[in-house]
Amino acid sequence: MSEIYIVGVGMTPFGRHLERSLYDLIAEAVGLALDDAGCDKAQLGAAYYGTLTNGQFQGQTAIPGPIAMRRLGIQGIPVFTVENACASGSSAFNLATVALQAGSCDIALAVGAEKMNIADKAKMFSAFDGGWDVSTVEQNKATLLAMGDGVTPPPGSMSERPYSVFMDVYAAICRNHMRRYGTTQRQIAAVAAKNHAHSVHNPLAQFQKAFSIEEVLASPPIAYPLTTLMCSPISDGAAAVVLCNAAGLKRLNGAAGRAVRVLASVIQTGSDRGLDEPQKIVAHLAARKAYEIAGVSPAEVDVAEVHDASAIGEILNAESLMLVPFGEGGPAAERGDFSIGGRMPINPSGGLESKGHPIGATGLGQLHELVTQLRGEAGQRQVVGARIAAHENGGGLFGIEEAVVAVTLLAKH
Repeated sequence: MSEIYIVGVGMTPFGRHLERSLYDLIAEAVGLALDDAGCDKAQLGAAYYGTLTNGQFQGQTAIPGPIAMRRLGIQGIPVFTVENACASGSSAFNLATVALQAGSCDIALAVGAEKMNIADKAKMFSAFDGGWDVSTVEQNKATLLAMGDGVTPPPGSMSERPYSVFMDVYAAICRNHMRRYGTTQRQIAAVAAKNHAHSVHNPLAQFQKAFSIEEVLASPPIAYPLTTLMCSPISDGAAAVVLCNAAGLKRLNGAAGRAVRVLASVIQTGSDRGLDEPQKIVAHLAARKAYEIAGVSPAEVDVAEVHDASAIGEILNAESLMLVPFGEGGPAAERGDFSIGGRMPINPSGGLESKGHPIGATGLGQLHELVTQLRGEAGQRQVVGARIAAHENGGGLFGIEEAVVAVTLLAKH
């Protein structure tokens, strides 16, 4: 990539913000990012707004991005609304890098936001209904749930409470990994326990309480092998990133000292593959492309934030990013390799399970954490000496995997 930099990040606390409006959350995140960059609104050349539920829950369809930015006084520039399921914010970020590389602007804003906690619970869960091909719903279910065949859930390990069907899908993906590689429920619980421990030191996390592996295993079941503490919550929140190219960096006096270099930003959509073809996993293909663009190897990565809507996601994505070999994510998690101070720290923020998962803001919230880490400003959750960071964020489902995946590589400037 040509010289692209992150010069400002901002993020609200993720959580249940019943008393705050969506626009209030956006204003906080954007204001923090602009202040962090030392950038005035008038210096922005383009803005990209990632969201999924703005139209469904707040009724602002068609032009949520232009409306949100205009309310902040950001006007007279190109503004784009980006919807790509859970990868919406990361997709907004990617489009900003493309604009900067093309030279159509020198400074750009990527922002993502959701206010998902609403009074109508049935409507709240309907946010996920479009996350796959809606013309083949029963076929989708059959294909994805069949992945769990061969591992029988023990008695009492399936919740009687109604959850989104996607929790059953995540559980089937877990059971497939268990059958294929010998991954255990305890290893999956180790991921969740580690992330809850990391979240204690993240003041922006939705949950900030540590739990042991035994407590994770004993929490109420959702769908075997997943328990409540292994899964991300419904969240409200916003996150924003200010990016620039070399020309923009010169215009932002004082920003260079804390700028973080974007080595690669890749968006990859899935393709047809079989269960026995892990080398064709969409996240793995995206990661290979990102490493090639960046000119770095997985062994050079010091810290990572990966998508873990359920704890198995961290294991799968650590393997896809080649931070561990395929099939070795479970044992690595149980050994503590993914903990701060371990061989390959992953999700020092607490991950989606603890930090929260406001869909459109999720990817940018991950980047917020990695920028904080590379700047050496993460306090008690700091990964010492972090110089290169990897980011993975997936969205939707198609076939047997995510429909779209973003992989970003960053470096200390």
